[in-house]
Amino acid sequence: MPTYEPLGSERLCYATELGAQMCGDSLELLAQLPAESVDLFITSPPFPLQRKKAYGNEDQERYVDWLTEFVKLARDALKPTGSLVIDIGGAYQKGRPVRSLHQFRALIAFVDDLDLRLAEEFYWHNTSKLPSPIEWVNKRKFRVKDSVNTVWWLSKGDFPKASIENVLVPYSESMKRLLKNPSKYYQPKLRASEHDIGTAFGKDNGGAIPSNLLSIPNSQSNDSYLRLVRELGLKGHPARFPLKLPEFFIKMLTEPGDLVVDFFSGSNSTGRVAESHNRKWLSFEQERGYCALSVVRFLEGHPIGSIKQHVEAIEAGDKVFL
Repeated sequence: MPTYEPLGSERLCYATELGAQMCGDSLELLAQLPAESVDLFITSPPFPLQRKKAYGNEDQERYVDWLTEFVKLARDALKPTGSLVIDIGGAYQKGRPVRSLHQFRALIAFVDDLDLRLAEEFYWHNTSKLPSPIEWVNKRKFRVKDSVNTVWWLSKGDFPKASIENVLVPYSESMKRLLKNPSKYYQPKLRASEHDIGTAFGKDNGGAIPSNLLSIPNSQSNDSYLRLVRELGLKGHPARFPLKLPEFFIKMLTEPGDLVVDFFSGSNSTGRVAESHNRKWLSFEQERGYCALSVVRFLEGHPIGSIKQHVEAIEAGDKVFL
């Protein structure tokens, strides 16, 4: 059964064998998802910035209530072992060098009002972030660059599906030397912290356990999406996930064949990553132009003329099957 079938085909833009891009109000689309059908929601909602952006963003004053409406519907569609991962960037209060607490208030609402669990907090360090806001950082120079987003990993139950073995990172050079000759570099002992580090510490597990600080640059100026959009003479979505961010959570929290949903899909980074890892996927986006452009993520290697035809067909309201 196609992944979009429970939603109907009226809002379908394009579909692959594994997933579908839908165009419409995410509140309406989320409400149509069958109960306990989704393994992972991963999304990055518009942040409550002071200046209005082309892709739309909510005012700080009502941001938490606005976002909680979406998360409530996502919770109802989650499997008991499912997870919801939400990337929420920070912001300053209007006209003041004082931080907004919207992402923390949102987290508390998700946990206290919706009965979700905070499985773990993550922090996405965008190593290529430009200094901002200009007034406080560049001009007056009394605030540092804001380059870290909060990423909340929430779950419906205490024990969501997860495996860190799927996201191990390369060992450091010092750890590689230790693994070659553990007795030369390390002696099992009780540390001052009273952690008992035994001989298993010298075992090669195929990689190191990652931390909850994810250092991922968002500087994909030459990735296939932007390159193809430029060749089409069009302007891409201005706020894009780096592919490695959804990839980390898709690998850790799902298995092949599981369903991944992004209800603020933008340029559809999530769908592209889910497809490449053999996961089923659904992506929801309100702006048809962004939906149409996101199809280029699935058409790398196609003639530019063919890609243009696909984009124009979706913009015109046609359905494209890849």
